[in-house]
Amino acid sequence: MASAPQPQLPLFYKDLLPLNSRDHADWKAGTLESAAFLASTHAIPVTSDEFVDAQRHFPIVFTAGDNPIPIALFGLNEGVNTFVGDDMKINELVYLPAYVRRYPFILAKLQPTSDDMSLCFDPSANLLGKFDQGLELFDGAGQPTEYTQGVLEFCRRFEEAGQRTKMFMDELAKLDILMDGEIAITRNDMPDKPFIYRGFRMVDENKLRELSAETLDGLAKNGMLMLIYAHLFSLNLMRVVFERQLAQGKVPMTAEGAPAPALN
Repeated sequence: MASAPQPQLPLFYKDLLPLNSRDHADWKAGTLESAAFLASTHAIPVTSDEFVDAQRHFPIVFTAGDNPIPIALFGLNEGVNTFVGDDMKINELVYLPAYVRRYPFILAKLQPTSDDMSLCFDPSANLLGKFDQGLELFDGAGQPTEYTQGVLEFCRRFEEAGQRTKMFMDELAKLDILMDGEIAITRNDMPDKPFIYRGFRMVDENKLRELSAETLDGLAKNGMLMLIYAHLFSLNLMRVVFERQLAQGKVPMTAEGAPAPALN
């Protein structure tokens, strides 16, 4: 079975194979019981569609660079995920971004010259195979089952949400209201040594307030203002995630108690 073209695989994915009735006619889908693929990831992409739900659980910030994207912070340091336990289970009833729920499936281009996208999967996840138990992927006539059709529709909706997210980010760029972020968090036992987190972008509240009434009215009507405020409200959870890291012994420090490394 040939892998799909993969010059650079997305986060989590180690390989990609196109799902088809020829090679996978008798395959079934099992249950992805381990969150090990997520355990060392501190920042997960989120779509603008998810801001209202995600902001209740995680800080939402934007990546640095020329083409920023929104991300939910499961931890404040590289390799730290405070929501996956030592048993490799999601240890709380938290909102899981669609990016996570989509795995190990994804829509990908099989031909670089074509815009057509095919449903692919990461075989290393071991979710699909010739199992005795599980959900059928194809019926006896080689047609996708209801399960496979549901997966395909979920991936399609995710791609559509990605397009809406790009439009949202393009509008933020036009408004020029993003700034380099910096969060200082002080431990009660180390009041003179704050932990400084940088390497992300956030909405500049001063620039937001300076927008014209007409612009703000337009943002309110098209729903963008609600998304902006969801992002800003979520920043209050930076300290909550820091406290989770602290309780789990995952706040990195040097022997001198220097600030933790920058977020990246």
